[in-house]
Amino acid sequence: MDEFDLIDRLISPLAAAPGADGLTDDGASIVVSPDTALAVTKDMLAENVHFLPGDPPDLVARKLIRANLSDLAAMGAKPLGYLLGLSSDGKRDEAWYRSFFDGLRSDQEHFGVSILGGDTIASRHGVLTLSLTAFGEVPEGLSLARSRGRPGDLVAVSGTIGDAALGLLACRDRLPGVTERGLAHLRSRYRLPRPRVALGREILGVAHAALDVSDGLMADAGHLGRRSGVGVELRLDAIPLSAAARQAIEGDPGCLATILNGGDDYELLFSFAPSRHDRILAAAKRSGTPVAVIGRCHEGEGVGIVDREGAVLNVAAGGWRHWP
Repeated sequence: MDEFDLIDRLISPLAAAPGADGLTDDGASIVVSPDTALAVTKDMLAENVHFLPGDPPDLVARKLIRANLSDLAAMGAKPLGYLLGLSSDGKRDEAWYRSFFDGLRSDQEHFGVSILGGDTIASRHGVLTLSLTAFGEVPEGLSLARSRGRPGDLVAVSGTIGDAALGLLACRDRLPGVTERGLAHLRSRYRLPRPRVALGREILGVAHAALDVSDGLMADAGHLGRRSGVGVELRLDAIPLSAAARQAIEGDPGCLATILNGGDDYELLFSFAPSRHDRILAAAKRSGTPVAVIGRCHEGEGVGIVDREGAVLNVAAGGWRHWP
């Protein structure tokens, strides 16, 4: 299968949006309604960095699209479509590509988006690298940003934290003491994120600052604090954990550091005024997304974590970094 077969047979059928024009051109047009801003984000995945060689191709595709939709969710944006970049290592057969694009098709239908174009290349001495640029729309002047936190804000997070980082350990058989059911849950969370698109749109205009937890809870709380010019204090006992994560900690207390600093959760971390607490809970209920208040913003800088009695814990804010 050459590049043009790949486009004609597997990629073009995904181009359902009118502006994509069936991928017959090198560009696409996106109509944005009046008083609406265009939200744009881009994420890349590389084999042995963001996914393992043996991961199912359809799940790799869905992780790629969901990582980008998570960024749109953190902006409070409604997803519209995306551009795909595929740099093949030249070693994939047609069955691999069919499964990969079936995964894209599945999530396109689930999230209501369409491919708009992109590019494909191949290098027999390269590493499989995937790039996706996602577009969304948000009411002008209302988008969420990590720079809008204020002293006194409460800090909340969706879902549970640490499952994806533990899931990577589970995929590598490095997580003893967790039941098979727990391991399956953790592997699924690593391979298939759950972008909180509905929650992001519901807290638009209610929350002050938001970002998705992709680099790790401590690191991303630090990003929010630094960009907003505030300090962030988190409460260890309030951080939501899955049953599998609690099992992992019981088997190895060192897993706590992995939970706090590991990446790929793709949950929303956001701040809001205490007076809006009930509105946040109502937004969480409407979106069907669990939300937990885990800390606060304060005058100062840096991110810290305290125990139930308020004692400061010595947990380094590491997080994922691509560059040394």
